[in-house]
Amino acid sequence: MSDPQNDSRPVPPPSAAMTDTPGALTTEAAEAGTATKPRLRRGRPGSVRAMLRSPLAWVTGIVVIWFAAAFLVLPNAELLAATFFPDGQFSIRAVEKLLGSERALKTLGNSFLLAITLSVTVNVVGVFIVLVTQYFQVRGAKLLWLGYATTLIYGGIVLAAGYNFIYGKFGFITNLMVNIWPDMNRDWFSGYFAVVFVMTFATTTNHMLFLSSSLGKVDYASIEAAKLMGASTWTILRRIVLPVMKPMLFAVTVLTFLIGLGALTAPLVLGGPDFQTVAPLIIDLSRSPITRDIAALLAIVLGVATIILLAIMNRAEKSGVYFSVAKVATPIQKQRIRNPFANAVVHVVAYLLWVMYLIPVVLIVIFSFVDARSILAGSITLDSFTLDNYITVFSSAAALRPFIVSVVYSALAAVIVVGGLLFVARMMQKHRNLLTTAIEYVLHIPWILPIVLIALAFVMAFDAPQPLVGNIVLTGTPVLLLVAYICVKIPFTLRLLKAGFASVPDSLEDASRILGARSLTTFRRVLIPLVLPTAAAITALNFNSLLDDYDAAIFLYHPLYKPLGVAIQESTRGENNLDAMPITFVYTVLLMIIMGVTMYLVYGRGSRAGAPRRRKQRA
Repeated sequence: MSDPQNDSRPVPPPSAAMTDTPGALTTEAAEAGTATKPRLRRGRPGSVRAMLRSPLAWVTGIVVIWFAAAFLVLPNAELLAATFFPDGQFSIRAVEKLLGSERALKTLGNSFLLAITLSVTVNVVGVFIVLVTQYFQVRGAKLLWLGYATTLIYGGIVLAAGYNFIYGKFGFITNLMVNIWPDMNRDWFSGYFAVVFVMTFATTTNHMLFLSSSLGKVDYASIEAAKLMGASTWTILRRIVLPVMKPMLFAVTVLTFLIGLGALTAPLVLGGPDFQTVAPLIIDLSRSPITRDIAALLAIVLGVATIILLAIMNRAEKSGVYFSVAKVATPIQKQRIRNPFANAVVHVVAYLLWVMYLIPVVLIVIFSFVDARSILAGSITLDSFTLDNYITVFSSAAALRPFIVSVVYSALAAVIVVGGLLFVARMMQKHRNLLTTAIEYVLHIPWILPIVLIALAFVMAFDAPQPLVGNIVLTGTPVLLLVAYICVKIPFTLRLLKAGFASVPDSLEDASRILGARSLTTFRRVLIPLVLPTAAAITALNFNSLLDDYDAAIFLYHPLYKPLGVAIQESTRGENNLDAMPITFVYTVLLMIIMGVTMYLVYGRGSRAGAPRRRKQRA
């Protein structure tokens, strides 16, 4: 019971409950209760009925349902229909063609072989670099981290082209070795080994980002207790540290498997004739109407494999087979490797990997200032350095055009997807019902399907008039690539924006409504400013990831608007394009600068911005 003397609530006077008519108070209460009953028919908060009372929800819902039906459901349905119902009747002709094609079966086997191999090699390298930079006491750990983190600022076709120009048939290292051993095989860096080598070092980004944060959950008190019991460094790592990291390690392994399964750029540039995977074959087969059904079936196989793996990952996470030894974790401290020999081996391996990560970046920067003849000769002198490559890029419209095209495409897609999903994410976060749940599942389709399948579905669906898009043929137009970029970035953007809106207190919106503001005004004046930092960071990350895209661009680009990824890939074809090699290096340097600045603005600047305030509070 509350103390009347300490109760600050206002107390009504006794006359407030007095009426001239006996029983009037009870009657008024009953009428008041009756007056509130119609409000229940309007739907409880979050219900479909309550959502449809908002004009903003109506407009948002109609637009998102149309977009999802036109660009997420229709293309994939058309792809399935063209594959299994080519003449309006069910047919397994595409399956028979696939089983009868030795080349298709071989590439399918190569894709699974690559995925399994990368699941092992990437985990070995990724776990090692996380441990030497975050867990063990290794000299120069910050310097090592900078070298390992180079994959954050370049990847995809840029990375594959960089390795090809350095180690490939006409690469600098190959030319240098030919000067010493004239009879050596120029194709030494190609095939299965080259693809695995490049992708092993290119796909440790997930380990650097996610496994490092998982390592921070290890309870240092458990490590200290194990030390007191005489446990060795290896025992502590195996019995305490790795079990805490198992959930994230399993998720990263699945992602790595999917990356290997749908690999396109590395096998295309470095695989050579002896090691081709499914994705490059899909591109070749999709160019002919006769073999397009096999390409569609191969894309469907990749999509089914992706869905199965994601389902396995979700089931494993829900099964609770993983555990954490830390309830309330004490911040971890770096551990010293007690064995001198093991300590020396770890340092040597760590710096060897650091050199392997840095060599492509350093050589790309150097080669951007060197003429093509010196690279071809495998001999660089002081006279070889020039600014002509940069002058050519910035003064020639033809050379600068692919870069501008990619910047425009990436910027438009990043802004449109974030701007549109601001309304959708808010609607889904505020109104949780069957309709919004169904829409959310549909919007996650690009997350469970390979990009090559989505791009091929776009080509096949929009090469004829479609009523949902106004009977306009979109295939062959510049618009289709932009739509594909928007679709690919929807799941990532939606998840983060929903989290941003979930952190906004409901009381702010209630206060705005009490003051008489409409839904759109509240959204524009109250909610948007609060989630704007998150939206800006997502926009920057989306822009970053689309700059050097090749997977979707190779299917959907317009010949007059060739994006950067396609231009870089074309520069890797044979000796005839050696003149384009320095220009490609300039493109790569510019991309690394843009991506590095973006990563600093999204992560580094935000983390440093809070440091002075924390010191001021302590003072």
